[in-house]
Amino acid sequence: MEKTEANFRQILQEHKSTIYSVCYMFSKERDEVDDLFQEILINLWSGLDKFEGRSSTGTWVWRIALNTCINSDRKKKKRVDTVPLSLDRDFLDENDVETRQVKLLHRRINRLQPFDRAIVLLWLENMSYDDIAAIVGITTKAVGVRLVRIREQLKQMNDNTSK
Repeated sequence: MEKTEANFRQILQEHKSTIYSVCYMFSKERDEVDDLFQEILINLWSGLDKFEGRSSTGTWVWRIALNTCINSDRKKKKRVDTVPLSLDRDFLDENDVETRQVKLLHRRINRLQPFDRAIVLLWLENMSYDDIAAIVGITTKAVGVRLVRIREQLKQMNDNTSK
């Protein structure tokens, strides 16, 4: 694909929500989400002239976004832990059953390995096993097997501990 500002704007317009979804799955902090988003944009821009169109633009964006977040997650684990400053405000009603269930699921998913987290995110986005396989670089059958194992792992998690 030709590396032009117009092409880049078009890709960003079409896939901005996808990129944010990936960022939010890999981080809880707003500043880090913004940093990941920016890093993904840089990687998309850098790779635009190398994109040959062998897959859809959406698949290419997913792959770059997931790889960027997985690599960032690996680097983060090598760093020394710091204490983030936050307002500790939650604007969602904690007494709402649905809110609690979504938060529980999010906490459990965040405890998965980055590759498994990526597969779950794609599955939650209602992607086909074929599309998931193309994005993460494994076979369609392997996607099915991993999802069964991931579901079992999520069921077995103890909610009193967090990673």
